Order: sequence, then structure tokens, then C-alpha cells
Amino acid sequence: MRIFRQLRAKTVVIVTTLSLLFSVTAQAAALIPAAPKLAANSYILVDADSGRVLVEHNADKQLPPASLTKMMTAYLVEAEIAKGNITPEDKVRVSVKAWKAPGSRMFIKEGDSVVISDLLKGIIIQSGNDASVAVAEHIGGSEDAFADLMTQQARVLGMENTQYANATGLPAEGHFSTARDLSVLANHIIKDYPEQYSVYAEKYFTYGGIRQPNRNRLLWRDKSVDGLKTGHTEEAGYCLVASASRNDMRLISVVMGTKSDEARSRESQKLLAYGFRYFETLKPYSAGDVLNEPRLWAGEKEKVKLGIKDDLYMTIPRGQAKRLTAKLNVNKVIKAPVQAGQSFGVVQISLDGEVLAERPLVALESVQEGGFFKRLWDSIVMFFTELVG
Repeated sequence: MRIFRQLRAKTVVIVTTLSLLFSVTAQAAALIPAAPKLAANSYILVDADSGRVLVEHNADKQLPPASLTKMMTAYLVEAEIAKGNITPEDKVRVSVKAWKAPGSRMFIKEGDSVVISDLLKGIIIQSGNDASVAVAEHIGGSEDAFADLMTQQARVLGMENTQYANATGLPAEGHFSTARDLSVLANHIIKDYPEQYSVYAEKYFTYGGIRQPNRNRLLWRDKSVDGLKTGHTEEAGYCLVASASRNDMRLISVVMGTKSDEARSRESQKLLAYGFRYFETLKPYSAGDVLNEPRLWAGEKEKVKLGIKDDLYMTIPRGQAKRLTAKLNVNKVIKAPVQAGQSFGVVQISLDGEVLAERPLVALESVQEGGFFKRLWDSIVMFFTELVG
């Protein structure tokens, strides 16, 4: 027989200020100019941690991605390395098809055996179509099969408006992506395989005695930029996915369909400058922080620790952190047993009354039921508590 009766769902609301977390003195509402309008077919600016979109234009328009395609090619190589299916030292034999790949090249030769780590640099730094075909054939058996894997991986990452027909980005029917999808992919490249990400910041790579520069001009112009990839075909125009990190804030910009190499760099700089100048990203709470310890009924402990499952990031107008408030909506009655990860309310972060973020409040620990007499006593106390309440 269960000792506890079913009770009506109730919550306790706790409102706090977050101002003590940040050394900010600004009191007035932020003044932010209109976002820059770029000379590009499509673009987006996203905070990598909070996911907030700061600027967008035609971000879901399906466009040819040119060599931005190679971001997914490289991502799958990085994934295979992480799974242990291949190693950076594995050698790939170059086929005739890879050797004859048109366009930008790493200059590998038919019959050569090239290690994966060199091919990965050839893809990312030199934008080698030959290197892309070589790894596609090595991993997928054929470039067509690898392209199918690329599309499947895109769906796994949530890239709903992307489809691949090859590993290079050369023009092909049914080969397209969007600025938003490419920002998602960039974020996964940065966060999923950080041990490989440093390659995207390398300015030069030499193979076979041929030294080629990274085509991302921002690596020379802005020390905070550390990736990611350029692209260009007649159909796609000049494209650039860039990422920069300043003062614990990382932004990702995607610019597609500009008129020149210089234009894609200049327009990307406009986006990044706007984001860093007028916004900041904060982390009010980290995963595992104890946000509340409400009474636990019928448990072997008197209280249960509540917090959030993952780090909470927020991107807000610069200088407005002192205006943030947090509200905890905690279930009034929490009964054992409790499983770690079980939800018992929500935490809301607001700026001037507008809810900017909401996360479940979950148990940070598992707590078993107490003994018979503990449960009996708590049932009596709770019964009278409800009567009085």
C-alpha cells in the first residue's frame, strides 16, 4: 500500500537577480543599430554557444555551396578518426579519378599513397578537389556512396535543407545547402572534434614541394578568426564560413554569393564586427550548479539538489547583464524515489520582463525512498501541511 496520496500539482516561484554574477554598471536599455545589409545572396551570424541568430538574410535559401561542401567532407573524416575506423597515419591510394579532379588541387598523383592527415589538410587549407575525392573513395568506396553518407550526416545534424551530390562542391544537379545549415555544420566541426579544429586556422600547407595559402583572408586580417572555409564557383559566387572568438564569445558567420574574393572577406568582417560590438554572451549557470534544494518527502535525504543538465548560455545586448532576472518554478511537492535527471520545474531567465531562456530544473542526484517510519511520518506531516495550506 502506498503511503502518499496523489496531490495537486503546485509550484513554488523564486525570483532572483543575476546582477551579482556580472561586473556590469550599465542601467539604460541598449541602443543597437540596424544590422548591416551585405552585398551577398544569403548570410547569417550566429552565436556558437547560445545559438542565437543575430543577423540573417535568405538564411534558408537553397544555394550551391561550392567548396563549402568540403566542410562536410572533412567532418566525416574527423568522425571516422574519432570512431577509430581510420587513423591520421593511414595511407590512401590515389585513384585516377582523384588525380584528374578538376579545379583547386593538392597535387597528389595517381598511385601515390597519402596519409589521412595530409589529405585532411589538403581539403581544409588547400581546398583540394583531388584530396576530397581520394578520402571519399577511401571511406565510402566511391564518391557517390560517400555523398550519400554526407547527406545522411546532414540530417543527423539537423541540416534539413542540404543535399550533397559529390565531395568537392563542383556544380552538380541536386547539390545545395543554406547559410543556416552551414552555420550548424560549422558549430559541430568546432565542438564535436576540437582536436582537429586547429587545422582550419593554418595559413599554409606544403605538399609535394608546392606551398599553398589558405584562401580565408580573415586569418591574416583578424587574429580572433580561426576558421573555417572558403568556396567559389561561377554558379555559387564567392562564399565564406568564418568563426572568431573574443572574450569567451564565439561567433559564426556565413556569407554566400558575393562578387569577389575581397567582397566575401569584407562582408564577413561586417557581420563579425557588428556581433562583437553590440552583443555579449554570458553563462549564468553551468551544468551541475545547485540552483535550489527543496524539501524531499519520504526520502532517505531531507532535500534534493536541483539544477540544469547543460551549460546555459545567453547572448544579450552588450551592457545589459545587470537587468537580467531568474525565476525558478519548482514543484511544491517532490516525493522519493527521485532519479537523477528527473524534471521538477523550470528556470527562466528574463531581460526586462521578456523571457530569453527556459530550461528544465532536474535532479542532480538520485535519492531512494526512506524507511517505513520515515515515509509514514512524512505522510502525516504533509497531510496536516496541506490542511493548513
